[in-house]
Amino acid sequence: MNRPSVDDYFDDWKQREALVQEMIPVIGRFFSQRNVGTFIYGRPLHNRSVTFIMKSHRFVRQVERNEMSEFESHPVLMALAKLDLWHAQIDLGKLTVRFMQHEEELGDKAMGVDAFVKSELGHLDGVKTSPIVKSQDVVLYGFGRIGRLMARLLVERTSTGEVMRLKAIVVRPGGEDDLEKRANLFSADSVHGAFQGTLRVDNENRCLIANGNVIKVIYANGPEEINYNDYGIDDALIIDNTGKWRDKEGLSLHLKAKGASKVLLTAPGKGDLKNIVFGINDDEITVDDKIITAASCTTNAIAPILKVVNDKFGIVHGHVETVHAYTNDQNLIDNYHSGSRRGRSAAMNMVLTETGAAKAVVKAIPALAGKLTGNAVRVPIPNVSMAIMSLSLEKATTKEELNEFLRQIALHSKLQNQISYTESKDAVSSDFVGTREAGVVDSLATIVDGNHCVLYVWYDNEFGYCCQVGRMVYKMAGVTYQEYPVEECI
Repeated sequence: MNRPSVDDYFDDWKQREALVQEMIPVIGRFFSQRNVGTFIYGRPLHNRSVTFIMKSHRFVRQVERNEMSEFESHPVLMALAKLDLWHAQIDLGKLTVRFMQHEEELGDKAMGVDAFVKSELGHLDGVKTSPIVKSQDVVLYGFGRIGRLMARLLVERTSTGEVMRLKAIVVRPGGEDDLEKRANLFSADSVHGAFQGTLRVDNENRCLIANGNVIKVIYANGPEEINYNDYGIDDALIIDNTGKWRDKEGLSLHLKAKGASKVLLTAPGKGDLKNIVFGINDDEITVDDKIITAASCTTNAIAPILKVVNDKFGIVHGHVETVHAYTNDQNLIDNYHSGSRRGRSAAMNMVLTETGAAKAVVKAIPALAGKLTGNAVRVPIPNVSMAIMSLSLEKATTKEELNEFLRQIALHSKLQNQISYTESKDAVSSDFVGTREAGVVDSLATIVDGNHCVLYVWYDNEFGYCCQVGRMVYKMAGVTYQEYPVEECI
């Protein structure tokens, strides 16, 4: 397709918009009928708007610094559609860039797009191996901030329903109109906006129906009193997002419930429980593990960056200060609180408090034992936090070298879903609401002076953390997708 004149921006936009409108049904059929996820540099495209997909292309042009646009990705997607693909995750952006490089390198000798796509993905053509032996039942124990966002993510990823299904949520007995109130909190969120789908309340059968997913609402005062088999649920993975139990003894109560098989805690665990940061030490998860914890939002945000910086430059010691959004356990106005300072109004004060994230990092990265300290300041915003990491390095570097290293990690490593990167001159916290990566490096804020550096990392402490938990859920369930490309760590 011939591109319009560079001066005719409107015509260019309309042509690219039309291409995306043609791409959306193909992406949708891949996902809903064949369980094939399509991505652009890790960003999922199924159930996304035209503008989201166009902005994802722009992200690649800005951060990858190439000319990939819808003019290039459209024919690659149409070539993909000619293959018999099943149960796979395909990064359309990276496939498109590889085809562009292929054309640039070989010129007239380059393969056509159909032949190139076939050569890259032919080994997946016609392969219908399921990523899991049987669909995994999931139960959310608790339906607060994290629980409701986890429900959105699980419903979003249901696809054909052959891999994983959210079957129930467990809450304490409520009062009148309990289901409607919980449904309203789920469907409309002051921070994250409206649920992208349809939601019905079935009072007679006591369930919520989200995008066709029937989610039973179970009322209970404790996990041991539940029989999940009574609700058609078996071998369930329980996601405890209440934080009520943090040790093995308390969390084991879930395993006393009939129909429950594994437990994932959405908070740092105590004792000898495995604290896992997906992307860093998730290889420690075994099929025999019954209880796993997903650490904290801050630990998930900083551990991947600390890991790669330590591997590349060596960390002698460092301090992590988090500027953190207020949370539910703080008071809106001054009132008694068991914790120091947290009784003061969260909406009116910066509140100095402790964070265990620096210590928790050591459980995921033992090489950093004794090298980190940390603290936190809670600030009057409802979501998105920042980690400021002041690090002394073994090897001297420059701002350009360090930023380029992190940019490459964000684009071309197995940590692309944990580490993102921005060069925005006007970035502020609200820009990162809904970020799916664990942390986003603010490259323009980076400070380097020889062996010392300061890194500024944004993170959506609610949704970004939930995305990490979601990755853990699939790992614990033993889900193994066929992927393209298979990235190598830098």
